[in-house]
Amino acid sequence: MNVGATYRLQFHQGFGFDDAAAIAPYLARLGVSHVYASPYLMARRGSTHGYDIIDHNQLNPELGGDEAFARMCAAFDRHGLRQILDFVPNHMGVGGSRNPFWLDVLAWGADSEYAGWFDIDWNPNQDYLKGKLLVPFLGDQYGAELEAGRLVLKFDEASGSFAVWAYDTHALPICPLHYARIISAAHPDLEQLGDAFTFATEWRPQIARRAARLQAELAELVRDNLEIRAAIHAAVSHLNGRPGEPESWAELDALIQDQHWRVAHFRVAGDDINYRRFFNINELAGLRIELPDLFDHAHRLVFRLLRDGVIDGLRIDHVDGLFDPKQYVERLRRKALDGASEQRPFYLVVEKILSHHESLRDDWAIEGTTGYEYLNLLTGVLVDPAAEEAFTQVYAEFAGAKEPFHEVVRNCKIRIMQTEMASELTVLARDAARVARQNRRTADFTQNILERALREIIACFPVYRTYLTLEGDFGEADQRDLSWAMAQARRHRPDLDKSVFDFCEAMLSGSLVAEPKSGFSRYAVLRCAMKFQQLSGPVMAKGLEDTAFYRFNRFVALNEVGGHPDRFGTTLAAFHRANQVRAENWPQAMLSSSTHDTKRGEDTRARLVALSELPEEWQRQVQAWSRILRARRGDVEGHAPPDRNDEYLFYQLLLGAWPVELLSGPIDQDAIDTLRERLKGAMTKSVREAKLHSSWTAPDAAYEEALLGFVDDALDTERSGAFLDQFRPFAEKVAALGAVNTLVQTVLKLTSPGVPDLYQGTDLWDLSLVDPDNRRPVDYGQRRTFLEEIAPALDRDRAGTMRALFADWKDARFKLATVQTLLDDRRRRPGLYAEGSYEGLAAKGADAERVCAFVRRHEQELLVVVAARFPGRGTSVDATLPEIAGQGRVRDLLTGRELSLDSLRLDEVLADLPVAVLVNID
Repeated sequence: MNVGATYRLQFHQGFGFDDAAAIAPYLARLGVSHVYASPYLMARRGSTHGYDIIDHNQLNPELGGDEAFARMCAAFDRHGLRQILDFVPNHMGVGGSRNPFWLDVLAWGADSEYAGWFDIDWNPNQDYLKGKLLVPFLGDQYGAELEAGRLVLKFDEASGSFAVWAYDTHALPICPLHYARIISAAHPDLEQLGDAFTFATEWRPQIARRAARLQAELAELVRDNLEIRAAIHAAVSHLNGRPGEPESWAELDALIQDQHWRVAHFRVAGDDINYRRFFNINELAGLRIELPDLFDHAHRLVFRLLRDGVIDGLRIDHVDGLFDPKQYVERLRRKALDGASEQRPFYLVVEKILSHHESLRDDWAIEGTTGYEYLNLLTGVLVDPAAEEAFTQVYAEFAGAKEPFHEVVRNCKIRIMQTEMASELTVLARDAARVARQNRRTADFTQNILERALREIIACFPVYRTYLTLEGDFGEADQRDLSWAMAQARRHRPDLDKSVFDFCEAMLSGSLVAEPKSGFSRYAVLRCAMKFQQLSGPVMAKGLEDTAFYRFNRFVALNEVGGHPDRFGTTLAAFHRANQVRAENWPQAMLSSSTHDTKRGEDTRARLVALSELPEEWQRQVQAWSRILRARRGDVEGHAPPDRNDEYLFYQLLLGAWPVELLSGPIDQDAIDTLRERLKGAMTKSVREAKLHSSWTAPDAAYEEALLGFVDDALDTERSGAFLDQFRPFAEKVAALGAVNTLVQTVLKLTSPGVPDLYQGTDLWDLSLVDPDNRRPVDYGQRRTFLEEIAPALDRDRAGTMRALFADWKDARFKLATVQTLLDDRRRRPGLYAEGSYEGLAAKGADAERVCAFVRRHEQELLVVVAARFPGRGTSVDATLPEIAGQGRVRDLLTGRELSLDSLRLDEVLADLPVAVLVNID
């Protein structure tokens, strides 16, 4: 399966299947081979992203349903486009009233047919939750919400069922065995039916089936008998109390206490949650996709789409959340095409975050990852490493930030485990203590001691997770990372006995049961270790990506998913080495530069990267901006909120997202107003994620008001003349340098080994901030018009047109022209891009470090890419390329100019643009 290039589309209510069909001609003309679709199976009502899936075997009707889906597929086929689907096996959306499997578990508890599907602990330490499922969806204390009338019993006449509804949104089913308490006294004809519900237990093991038949009888009675209907509604009304009269809610409270669920304030989840979540999101419940029956159920529709050729491949969301990722992808490969008339291969990539020293497992049956490591590689190679010391000093002086990044991460991970994910750690420690008690030599390791040790180990973990299996397989890389974490944990917690860490390391590596007659249950040990693996990843994600990245603001171009903000740039050698490894081992891995999860858009980062060339000027500007804005607020000393760290972040975001139409000339008030709201959203999210001055669970209204007031002051066109006069010239300078970086990173991504992915809208400027800002509507009409204008101009005079487009960089047409040109070449020469070799070229001369160049070969085809880094140092490059094996003439795909391969000079190669893509002429 050869995938040339993908284009990511985000489906939601405002952009459905027919909308995607409408842009098929544009995408085909742009040159992508595949539409890379966000999840479009049935999700919770109003989902903006599709990851809160509630039924894997239905399309989302909010996107247009089956008929619209068929129209979209037909449109794609007509224009030669194939599909790759983002698939979610790790979790489901819960809460609300539409997930039938979750509702069944709420109604029947551990006896539900689907209870094993969700990763639920039915025997937690808390006695009040034994046999119950915590439902932490309330905005206030349970009693307060009940007495305020926000928890109301309702009867569904169509289904003959009862449920307590929270806020008219979340359905909490009453177990049918308790229906008699509601209906038996309501009407003589209902007494017998109520009795039948109570004794449905006699129909074991078909209790639920018997109850369903009785519910159908009740629905029929209500439909045919107005008197009975009125009686039931009167009984429901009697159970529902009256707001302001606490004693009137006693009967409903008693009924609720006997259910298989316990509804609670959302903050209770941090301490008492007893189901695995996606990270710390209460409305996303983890699935045990390793169970064969659940696996088969969840993949039924997507396998049919693969077998029928509707889709060509899958992107697996959050693979590290799975119990055994390797087993999952192997099963996926084995079962996906069962029964298909043609056993054709399908494309399979996984969302996996790799640490800088970590390699993707070469025994996974996949094409590669979704490309976060490439995103950071690409950003890093454009960063000037010489500026690191200056930026560290500026940040320390302005924001007072001196804590090393690794300590920031460790502290953030510990905070997550002490608050939002404390319950998950407690459950893990409890299971570890149960293992310890299986052997007299470890029986004295209490749950409390083990919890402290495990917390420190996870806090020090250098990767998202290891990959121990139920077969006991534990690779060298896993042991290396575990040993490193253990050494760090021992250093940080000398108060814990060494033997505690010895036990933990043996358990987490599986060596505790490596020898027969160890005294430990093999299954209990391995299961506990694998549950540790499922926890370490979310803690890393929440501690690193969603907390530390918002605290450590030294240079936020590097604060990206999969990134390492403490590593200031990437060497050319590392860039070439990574590309060569990908060419040899993962030639079909995705290459990303923007995604739905990135903290900043690719061109926002391209601008911020340019700051690495201007450290002294950046320092002067920041200090000047701060003096102007603080003085206007009467805060010359800078002690009032927002704090200096948040202020420092704001200036970076303002530079990165500043619209091109506001760089010079009269200020458009509508554009300023739009930018202001975008920045307010991004800054609010940033301070809540940082969890220092505010948070999602406990927002600090006063601090946030001061922060947003600061944003308002900066962008108040009537009062901020001095600030904007100071800011705009520098913003234009940075944007111009950023445009060069945009051109370079676009070319590098589209020519490096792998499958380039274009996130929706990034064919022009992507000056996005963190989501939901990066899911704003895309103007495809403008893109279509631009492409129609550019194509004939390039045909007439490619060199002149590209020079003119780049000179007039503010409309980003140069980027669109570059994308279309290089995607066209990828279609023409698929073998070169899919199978071509890779060799980095080391330039020589005074500016050698500015030259990023490489050559790719496949059979008789040749590709030479040359790019100039660090545009702030000027347009000329004093360097020479090494001799390139081959002969004859080459043509620059971007400008159409022909050159001699025998005598390539950089001043000639880069005469028109700071980048060239040379191909041999047949």
